[in-house]
Amino acid sequence: MDYLNALEVYAEMLKMYLEHLRQLVNSSCQDLEAWQIIGGTLLSTLLALWIKGLLFQQESLMSRIKKQCFRLIRKIPFIGATIQTQLNKALDDMSVSLCTLKDGMSYITSLPAQGLTQVEVLDAIKQYDTLGEVQWEKGKVSGAVYSGDAKLTNLLVKVYGDFAWSNPLHPDIFPGVRKMEAEVVRMACTLFHGGPRSCGTVTSGGTESILMACKAYRDMAYERGVRHPEIIAPVSVHAAFDKAAHYFGMKLVHVPLVKGTMKVDVKAMRRAISKNTALLVCSAPQFPHGVIDPIQEVGQLAVRYNVPFHVDACLGGFLIVFMDKAGFPLVPFDFRVKGVTSISADTHKYGFAPKGSSVILYSDQKYRHYQYFVAPDWQGGIYASPSVAGSRPGGIIAACWATMMHMGENGYVESTKKIVQAARAIEAGCRKVDGLFVFGKPEVSVVALGSNTFDIFRLTNALTSKGWNLNSLQFPSSIHICVTLLHTQPGVAEQFISDVTDLVAVIMRTPKEKTTGMGAIYGMAQSIPDRSMVTEISHGFLDCLYSTEVLAPEKNHMNGTSQPH
Repeated sequence: MDYLNALEVYAEMLKMYLEHLRQLVNSSCQDLEAWQIIGGTLLSTLLALWIKGLLFQQESLMSRIKKQCFRLIRKIPFIGATIQTQLNKALDDMSVSLCTLKDGMSYITSLPAQGLTQVEVLDAIKQYDTLGEVQWEKGKVSGAVYSGDAKLTNLLVKVYGDFAWSNPLHPDIFPGVRKMEAEVVRMACTLFHGGPRSCGTVTSGGTESILMACKAYRDMAYERGVRHPEIIAPVSVHAAFDKAAHYFGMKLVHVPLVKGTMKVDVKAMRRAISKNTALLVCSAPQFPHGVIDPIQEVGQLAVRYNVPFHVDACLGGFLIVFMDKAGFPLVPFDFRVKGVTSISADTHKYGFAPKGSSVILYSDQKYRHYQYFVAPDWQGGIYASPSVAGSRPGGIIAACWATMMHMGENGYVESTKKIVQAARAIEAGCRKVDGLFVFGKPEVSVVALGSNTFDIFRLTNALTSKGWNLNSLQFPSSIHICVTLLHTQPGVAEQFISDVTDLVAVIMRTPKEKTTGMGAIYGMAQSIPDRSMVTEISHGFLDCLYSTEVLAPEKNHMNGTSQPH
């Protein structure tokens, strides 16, 4: 009874306040004309909508304010001119370093009037092949080429040639390619312990696989009424998720890592989940530090909040599925984990297939349907495609199928054993180097190095002088080596450890010395608060890739010949 009496008291108080509010509004409006009330209401509504649009956008308000401030700063005459001069110098230096030609070479800018013979074409191709100076065949490159086996190359060239004109867009014309693609997907589903309802598609690479998963989950979110879908992912997740958010109008919510382990903070991920969450993401392993995120713990979150969960295994997918049999057991990371709804894995990395092939896998066909695109009313007929591309190279699918069949489980297990052994030997060797540390606990093929004593990019420059080509990372500054089959060649891992040990010993004599060259540029890029400047330099880099213009001879800093700009 006391409870009911209290409710009645509260109800009476509420009625009293509402009546007071009504009288206040009426008294405030009694001297106003009808048009003023209507106009005020309209303006207030528009103002409220404007404020909502200002506050609630894909990009945060703070980020937009910072960008606007930096734009205003760059408009100040002296400061803007100085910044632009430095940017232009950086772009010129980049152009020269990227686009240098050898003596006597020039760019072709129009078709030859008379077509070349096959012999002439092959002779011309040899000149292009000589432009590269990095000797990846010797195992001095991080990632990039994951096999390089000559016999496998010969097989792939033959298979691709047989299916060079095929296109899975026309399964009635090329039924063999359709069968091979279905078999590649089914073999991959089996490797990742998919059930009878598991499915997927072949894509052009990891980025497309990730895009397709995000597109599918975005459409699912739209269907349940979410207007602003969000991707919840670790800060270490691949930048393809940034691209997916940009392309598909989603918001990427980055979750911090646990310092020391470099794994995603599960508690922070739980706090980030909201009614707008379209999917959760973890990596197995992540690209920067080679660490596997806590898949099982995040899977529990996915089940609890009933949201899709994607595992990005693009980098090491075709290693981790064989590690148990190779003698390096891992905790479950795939469809065995309740809550995991999709997995991306690159067949063109440790699957050793040619570049341009990956798979996106789903635990159930209902998810894949959201990936599809169908235009039922096109005049050209009903248009349906499983992924971004319409026409796709059947030769790549055939070569991927041939690689998987040629390698077999025994071949993959053996290569996994060699690669993981080499990676762990490199990790152990680098941990012994004074002044150096290894990030987290690498479990697969990537070993990331940092230093609290000297600028780690000095080591990058020093290793480059020894012929090594490693990946530079940021936030925090670090470098990593992605171990491939080429690094398992006799003496390669040992040589890397020896070179790192010797070079760090030299660096430690003057640990406070500043970095020069590309290392300095990379380090500086992290410290620039105006990230639009980094974007501008990146645009210049991409422009350089398509440049066929030639610099004046005096601008060539490399060999005295005219250079592209």
